[in-house]
Amino acid sequence: MSVSTPHTHGQTIENFIDKIPSFDDFGKIAAIFKQLEDPNRLRIFWILCHSEECVTNIGYIMKMSNPAVSHHLRLLKSADLITSDRKGKEVYYKACNTPLVHQLHDVMEDVLRIACPFGNEHIL
Repeated sequence: MSVSTPHTHGQTIENFIDKIPSFDDFGKIAAIFKQLEDPNRLRIFWILCHSEECVTNIGYIMKMSNPAVSHHLRLLKSADLITSDRKGKEVYYKACNTPLVHQLHDVMEDVLRIACPFGNEHIL
């Protein structure tokens, strides 16, 4: 289907206007970015891309209380960025093994210009 914009200025948008994702599609992306807008949450996510950890250890690493860590973990989990596994009384968290999580991990390391501490042998 050919679509014309009200004003044609030689741009190429008319060639792909019918392929622009929907508002709802961008809403899903915005929801994920909203969960990652907090620096503490980003740091926790990065840690969990490299290690499976419990709330207590994450709190120690982050210098945060366990309730604060749990709040961040709940939000990351609601965005399907991390998963949890109960082992006895302890719950351990790690990054989900999905293409999206791999891409977010790689983008974070590219932006920070850091190398993954485990090379290609991280948890993902």
